[in-house]
Amino acid sequence: MANPFLPLWEYIPDGEPRVFGDRVYIYGSHDRPSCEFFCDYRLKVWSAPVDDLENWQCHGVSFRTRKGDEPGDVPWTDGELYAPDVVEKDGKFYLYSYIVGSKGAAAVSDRPEGPFTLLGQYICDDADAGDDGVFNDPGVLVDDDGSVYIYYGFERSHFGQIDPGDMRTVIKGSYMADLIPPGSEQEDFFEASSPRKIGGRYYLIYSPRKGSQLSYAISDSPKGPFKRMGPIIDNGEDYPGGNDHGSLCCIGGQWYIFYHRMTNGSIMSRRACVERVQILPDGTIPKVEMTSLGFSKSLDPYKETPAEIACVLRGGCLITEKDVLTREVTSIKTGAVIGYRYFDFGEDFSGSPVALCLKTTGRGMISDVHVILDDPGSGQEVGVCRVEAGDGIFRAKLPSITGRHAVFFRAEHIYKDWWSHCFNDRELFGLVSFVFLK
Repeated sequence: MANPFLPLWEYIPDGEPRVFGDRVYIYGSHDRPSCEFFCDYRLKVWSAPVDDLENWQCHGVSFRTRKGDEPGDVPWTDGELYAPDVVEKDGKFYLYSYIVGSKGAAAVSDRPEGPFTLLGQYICDDADAGDDGVFNDPGVLVDDDGSVYIYYGFERSHFGQIDPGDMRTVIKGSYMADLIPPGSEQEDFFEASSPRKIGGRYYLIYSPRKGSQLSYAISDSPKGPFKRMGPIIDNGEDYPGGNDHGSLCCIGGQWYIFYHRMTNGSIMSRRACVERVQILPDGTIPKVEMTSLGFSKSLDPYKETPAEIACVLRGGCLITEKDVLTREVTSIKTGAVIGYRYFDFGEDFSGSPVALCLKTTGRGMISDVHVILDDPGSGQEVGVCRVEAGDGIFRAKLPSITGRHAVFFRAEHIYKDWWSHCFNDRELFGLVSFVFLK
């Protein structure tokens, strides 16, 4: 299953992955395509078997603040729901969500997919609130001894201990601030708290002020202080980036970082992605690059690849939703680069050539698409595909390609007339999909 790993039409950012039983669940906000605002008035839940991460199932709406013209699940507000988390305690599942411009909500269900029934607002004295009692982007940790902790905050990290008896009262006197001590402007805590306990250490995954990154901090205590360790991933490297929010999850013995990427030329249309990570014996997590892989170890070049799983977009190109089932890479101009990591071409003992077929939508311009392996600047160029002015499938013959490679396409306008350089800033074509043929 490639990135983004949910169906093309689903927008789930701020992903909190949790394994309950034999399934992995993704809890997150729900974005609306081509919307000027973050998030929706409803939360949706998706899950997959831990041994079949290609088979994601939608469980529908789990909680909402609006239901058309009818009241939602929250009587005191109908604001947008942001960044939920779900934990299990004593056989029940508890949902915690931030509601924009309002006090947040706690809810409960007998099932991890919900639907969730409102318990109420978080209960706390003003002195034990922090963040004006809003509990921005709450992340919850149930420790091995049954203690329950909540982490939250905007521009400052906050902490409280929750009474396990009702799962929404912040225990008096437990409030603490600045669990991640202030640092440089880029490293400072911004939002998106997500706690995890791994190998006896406490991790806090968060978004620093450099908003396209997900970073982590480590402590020997759930109450901190947490030491900043640096970024795990950056969704703005060679890609139209924006805020990020996600967390770590171990599935079948493999650790993953869940995060989101932007589409539709907006920071408000975000989609769920995932990358494999390593947690080293000393607890550190080497930074990983964005790929097109998702849960796959390699992509198959001999199957049609949708253009919208690109992990590199340089030169102003972007992924756009044409309709509910169709995406393409658009705004492709001269010098634009579109990249995919990683394909396994296998071994070709005959040394026979391959063909590349590009499916494009026309913009009235004739272009050459340079095919480059491994690195768009210093990698090996293996061929050029001529793309004509109209819609079509265009083909180029390439030499034998073997092994595992990233593939990059660099677009160049073909000057047919002395005056055509005037159109150098014009969009050349839209990329829909491509496939390599043996």
